[in-house]
Amino acid sequence: MNILITGANGYIGQRLIPVLVEQGHHLYCCVRNRLRFETEHQQENLRTLEIDFLENASHIRFPKEIDVAFYLVHSMNNKHNFVEQEAAVAKSFLALIQQTDCKQIIYLSGIVNEKELSKHLESRLGVEKILRASSIAVTVLRAGIIVGSGSASFEIIRDIVEKLPVMITPKWLNTLCQPIAIRNVIQFLSGVLLKENTYNKDFDIGGPEILSYKNMLLKFAEVRKLKRKIFTIPVMTPKLSSYWLYFVTSTSYPLAVNLVESMKVNVVCRDNELAQQLGIELLPYKSAVQMAFEKIEQQMVLSSWKDAFSSSGAPQAMMNYIEVPKFGCFKDLKWREITGELNGVLANIWSIGGERGWYYGNALWKVRGMMDKFLGGVGLRRGRTNPLQIHPGDALDFWRVLIADKQNRRLLLFAEMKVPGEAWLEFKIMKKDNKQFLRQTATFRPKGLWGRLYWYSVLPFHYFIFNGMINNLVKVKTIITDK
Repeated sequence: MNILITGANGYIGQRLIPVLVEQGHHLYCCVRNRLRFETEHQQENLRTLEIDFLENASHIRFPKEIDVAFYLVHSMNNKHNFVEQEAAVAKSFLALIQQTDCKQIIYLSGIVNEKELSKHLESRLGVEKILRASSIAVTVLRAGIIVGSGSASFEIIRDIVEKLPVMITPKWLNTLCQPIAIRNVIQFLSGVLLKENTYNKDFDIGGPEILSYKNMLLKFAEVRKLKRKIFTIPVMTPKLSSYWLYFVTSTSYPLAVNLVESMKVNVVCRDNELAQQLGIELLPYKSAVQMAFEKIEQQMVLSSWKDAFSSSGAPQAMMNYIEVPKFGCFKDLKWREITGELNGVLANIWSIGGERGWYYGNALWKVRGMMDKFLGGVGLRRGRTNPLQIHPGDALDFWRVLIADKQNRRLLLFAEMKVPGEAWLEFKIMKKDNKQFLRQTATFRPKGLWGRLYWYSVLPFHYFIFNGMINNLVKVKTIITDK
C-alpha cells in the first residue's frame, strides 16, 4: 500500500521506515531537510517530500494515491508556544491529506487519563481533536515513556542513573507511568494499518508493568549493575526541578520544563485488548532496557552482529539500523573538501589502521594502545585481518567495525579500548553544493564525571591528531609518518 509518514526524520519515524519497507509498502516520507534524510535512505520504494508544516504549504501536494498516513510530528523543545505550533502543524497537515484518497490517519499521542493534564499532554489531546475533524478515519495510539536506545526519555534516565550514585530528587519521582519498549510501539503502529476495527478509536499502549519514575531509575541501575540510592523531597519547586533535570542530564532547558510538568501527571493505560488482537508480546521494562543496551553496548551487540552477518548471510542493509547516539555526547566534527580522486580517498579510509596506521601521530596511537593494554584492554595488537578490505564485525586495532558500506561511502567504528564511556569514529564521503567532502566525526558519550574529565584532558591531543588524520586521508597518495 501507499503510506505517507510525517516526522520521518524523527526517532519513531526512523524506526518505523525499515519495518514498512521490509513489508513491501511504498513510502512517502515528509521531512524538513531532504539532503539530511536522503543520505541515509536510498530504498527503491521510498520517496522524499520536503515540507515544513509551519510554513506556507499551499504549493505542496501530497500524492493522490495515499492509503494511510502516519502523523508522528511532536514538539516539546519550545518553552512557550509549542501548543500553538502543534495545532498549526496538525491543521496544515490535515489540509493536505484531505486532498488525497487516504483512508486512515494513525497518530501516536500521549496517555491522557488524568483530570488535570500538563500542557504537553493537553497539546496531544488537542491534536487528536484536530485530526478527527476530517472525514478520514483516525486511529490514535497513546503511549507514555518509550524505552529504546537513543530515545530522549531513555537517554535522560541513563544520564541520571550513570552520573549520580546518590540522588536527592523531586517528589514527582513517585509519579506512576507505564513504559513501553520501542519494539512494541513499532509493532502497534504497523499492526493497525487499515484495520477497520481500529478506525475512529483511541488505544492506550504500554508495557505490562506500572512503575514510578523512581522504580524505573532503580531498575535501570540494576540492568547496568550500578548501586544507587534515591531520596525524594517535597520542597523542590517545578523551576528547581527543571534546573535539576537540565544540569544533571543532556536535555535542553525548555524540554526539561515541559518534561517536569508532564512527569507530575500519572500516565497509566486503560485496559484494552489491542495487543492480543495484534499478537503483540509486551516486553517488561528491564527487558526493554536490556534490549536497548544491546544496540549501544557494543560488546554484546557486536557478537550478535557478527553472528548475523557472517554466518546467516543477512543483508548489509541491516547495518543501517545502527545509530550513533546524540544525547549526552561530545563530538569532534571535521569536514574536508576532496579535490583529488574520490576512489583514492575511499581507499585511504578502507586501509586505515593495522600496518598502515592512523594517518597522523602513529606514535601517539601506539602509546594509547600500550596504555589500554596496561589497563586490561585489547590494545593495538589485534591489527586488522586484511590490509585492504573491511567487513562488519572485524576487529581493527582497538576498534570494532560496525558499518563498512563502501557503496554509501561510510565507515563506522566503535572503540573497544578502556575508556570511561563509549566512543565512535565515523568517516563518510558526502556531496554538498556539487562538491565532494569527507566528514570525520569522533563521538564520545562519557560515563559519569570521570568520562567528562577524560574528554577534556585529551582534547588538546584530539585537535592535532584528528586534524592531521583527515588532512592526510583526503590526500590520494599519502606517506604515513609518526608526526
